[in-house]
Amino acid sequence: MKTITRLVVYLVLSLTFATVQGQETKKDSIQKSANELKIKTLTSLKSKIESEEREFLKIEITSINKRLDDGKITAAEAEDLKKEAAKKRALNIENRLAIIDNKIALLERNDKVEDASGDGFTFRIGADDNSSDSFIYFGNPSKDKPRKYDRRTSTDIVFAFGFNNALIDGQDLEDSPYKLGGSGFIELGYAWKTRIFDNTNFWRLKYGFSLQWNKLKIKDNNYLVNTDGDISLQEYPIDADKIKFRTTNLVFPMHIEFGPSKKIEKEDYFRYSTHKKLKIGLGGYAGLNLGNMQKIKYKEDGEREKEKQRDQFEVSEFIYGLSGYIALGDVALYVKYDLNPLFKNQVVDQNNISVGLRFDMD
Repeated sequence: MKTITRLVVYLVLSLTFATVQGQETKKDSIQKSANELKIKTLTSLKSKIESEEREFLKIEITSINKRLDDGKITAAEAEDLKKEAAKKRALNIENRLAIIDNKIALLERNDKVEDASGDGFTFRIGADDNSSDSFIYFGNPSKDKPRKYDRRTSTDIVFAFGFNNALIDGQDLEDSPYKLGGSGFIELGYAWKTRIFDNTNFWRLKYGFSLQWNKLKIKDNNYLVNTDGDISLQEYPIDADKIKFRTTNLVFPMHIEFGPSKKIEKEDYFRYSTHKKLKIGLGGYAGLNLGNMQKIKYKEDGEREKEKQRDQFEVSEFIYGLSGYIALGDVALYVKYDLNPLFKNQVVDQNNISVGLRFDMD
């Protein structure tokens, strides 16, 4: 019996040792592959470092030449500055490559090295001479591109809101069947702004895309009815608390923007700023209607009810119109007017009009 027991214990220990040994071997193999991958990544990073420092040097030399052309420094001073810049970048390459070589040697010499995976990550708030124009950056430092000497195109998030109504043929706005209060619009979009000429920022082209929500609050307990394609207002059978009609559009605006700006010059870049400057934009937009909905809220037997009628009206599918704004800094008075009728193929046309505030936030 003792012999059998010893045999069982021996077999269990042997199997356990073999399993552990196999796991250790597999773990070592994985670690070795990870180290090889890190070494390969670090090796490829060396060429990126050289390219990056050369790009920094190119920007610095461009800035020096610009100062020389503007008469701010002499030719001798420009030559000295170029030599200093070249020396600094050569030392940067030497030092950064030495760091990479040390990390590779550390990986080759050890089975496991913590925290030896290249340049790692950096989190930056604010920009410096060697960083990109991004105010906030998180990621690999080697991918944080140097700021451009001249950036002609900038981007903005566009947000606008205000009053909304419809101009109806043969009818004053005061007699509109839609309430001024309660009828509004919201616009949210993304825009690019490009300087048109090389040496002045007075004229800019602004273009992008926006979602527009135009809402009309209907007066006198009336609601919209579609009768074989004829859109009319009729009295709702019971007293409604609220009746609203909304359209949702995707549009692509384009404006010619003009106005003064301030030129900001640094050693290795320059920018034009329109902060607190007067700006005027004139242009238009075109796009598509994404949907429409009439919402009716009422009470029945003491209970609040809500009725939604989606895409049941002859709304124009193609949206186009004129728009403009006048701004001081980032806040503008904004007007947009749909040249297309709100409802297509009607005897009397209705055209949506909006007036409000617009914010262009870069």
